[in-house]
Amino acid sequence: MTNRQSRQQDELSFVLHSRPFRETSLLLDVYSRQHGRLAIVARGARRPGSALRGVLMNFQPLLLSWFGKGEVKTLHSAQWQGGQPCLKGTALMCGFYLNELLVNMLARDDPHERLFDYYRATLYRLAHESDHAASLRCFERHLLQELGYAVELEKEADSGKPIQPEICYRYVVEKGALPDDGTDGMKVPGKTLLAMAEDDYEDPVVVQQSKQLMRMLLNHHLGGKVLHTRELIKDLQKK
Repeated sequence: MTNRQSRQQDELSFVLHSRPFRETSLLLDVYSRQHGRLAIVARGARRPGSALRGVLMNFQPLLLSWFGKGEVKTLHSAQWQGGQPCLKGTALMCGFYLNELLVNMLARDDPHERLFDYYRATLYRLAHESDHAASLRCFERHLLQELGYAVELEKEADSGKPIQPEICYRYVVEKGALPDDGTDGMKVPGKTLLAMAEDDYEDPVVVQQSKQLMRMLLNHHLGGKVLHTRELIKDLQKK
């Protein structure tokens, strides 16, 4: 079975982004568990009496049914599944950041079921925990890993020697951690690399350095694409 079939029924999905389409419809960027990211038109969803108006929400698990053989599918039905609290404040902006990452980095029609499950778990974590920075760093690392860009944090890139917490390294894109020779890459203490490998972000220094490292890696793989939610989160944190 492929996502080019004429009909799919009750697929667990999230709406990553939506925008008006024609007079009364919406064009959805959807992330489904079994079919990956795809475009779906929700016809008439903007009409006042449409049953879809209160259902097609960001960050909420939905069972979507659609049909169509072309690149853009047509929505048949949508059912809210519940169980996910609404995101508010900074957590909401973090959710939009996750969605923007997925829209810009996931190819269409390319399922990543483990990443889908981790995305859903991260939304739940954002809603219930105050350490949003840790949630974002963990998701970013899992995203890169699932896309084939694994971030090696426990071994030196060339020698394979274990990272030592007391040594400072240079982290080079598409290579990894190398002994610090003062040239390429970003300077990162071994302590930070090992903490990231354990998803341990209790140390404020690790929080700051891990953010810089992940931004460097993501910027490389984004290929110049700008993430607008980064700037919005910065503005929120200044207030």
